[in-house]
Amino acid sequence: MADKLRIVHCFRSPVGGIFRHVRDLTEAQVAAGHSVGIVCDSTTGGEFEERLFERMKDVLSLGIHRTPMQRHVGPGDAASAWRTYRIIKELRPDVLHGHGAKGGAYARLFGSLLRVSRSRVARLYSPHGGSLHYDESTATGKLFFALERFMARFTDCLLFVSDYERGTYRRKVGEPPVPNALVYNGLRAAEFEPVTMGPEAADLLYIGMMRDLKGPDIFIDALAAAGPRLGRALTAVMVGDGDDLPRYHGQVKRLGLEGHVRFLPPMPAREAFALAGLVVVPSRAEAMPYIVLETLAAGKPMIATSVGGIPEIFGAGSPALIRPDPAELTDKMSQALADPAAYRKLMPDAASLEARFGADVMAAEIEKAYFAALDR
Repeated sequence: MADKLRIVHCFRSPVGGIFRHVRDLTEAQVAAGHSVGIVCDSTTGGEFEERLFERMKDVLSLGIHRTPMQRHVGPGDAASAWRTYRIIKELRPDVLHGHGAKGGAYARLFGSLLRVSRSRVARLYSPHGGSLHYDESTATGKLFFALERFMARFTDCLLFVSDYERGTYRRKVGEPPVPNALVYNGLRAAEFEPVTMGPEAADLLYIGMMRDLKGPDIFIDALAAAGPRLGRALTAVMVGDGDDLPRYHGQVKRLGLEGHVRFLPPMPAREAFALAGLVVVPSRAEAMPYIVLETLAAGKPMIATSVGGIPEIFGAGSPALIRPDPAELTDKMSQALADPAAYRKLMPDAASLEARFGADVMAAEIEKAYFAALDR
């Protein structure tokens, strides 16, 4: 087997943490001499994502291939699947790595079809939360988890980004019948340089997708309640995009916060960090969010919800963690802003973070999983 691989990453939505994860992986894999390509949805993302693709296109020798992919199962899936399969077949991958529910399904099914007609293709799947967020007691959840159990037989390796995610898979889907590994998301060395606040910095920053799963509504409610408690109007910047954005504009207006909250489009996290003193991640569900790692690596104090793999970053029982509840966030905002210096001391140690969550560590472990899958 050659040391250099043809690697194709397949995923639906080129936004948020999955896209960040794939960008970091492809960068490391190209540097290691592998031929790398991407297949993803063409209908998701905006100007920010287009700029990211523009930077990547000249270094990915297998190219960037975008084709419409539906988020949910529907009538358009058959045509979408056929287009995607034809693209992947042309790329002749040694490794087909699917990310998220749709990317994972495509990678494993199409990898299996390719194995019928040609040499071995390693089929790997990283859930990144995905279908694991569904409630197992609902009809939708039962359907998705039944599909996950079925798809496991077409999988050579499962890669989990947090121990929480692996435990959730075991609880909702079952014990993985194939090899699996825990590989934390990782950051580049330059991301561990501190970011300082700009002269007109706001009190608080929310950065992420504008959808209820990520908790922007919790953030806005807590912002309105914490101001009177501290005796002054708090200021905030909310960075991101999503279908629910108009509803959050309405919530800000309804609570009388219009002059105190700025909404900005997606931008690099380190640019956003300069816009406020305290970062808040109020998510209702997560796998292993990059934004938490990026915030701490940049030396920014933050409040985060104790969901998904976030406690694995902070350490269980960290006083910086809360439940996804407006009242708890109000209390923590008030505490942090009343004595910023004392609150900053609650953050994890930067050196230990870099040792556990470096991009080089992540890429090396995933490459090891690729070769192991091809050897089996």
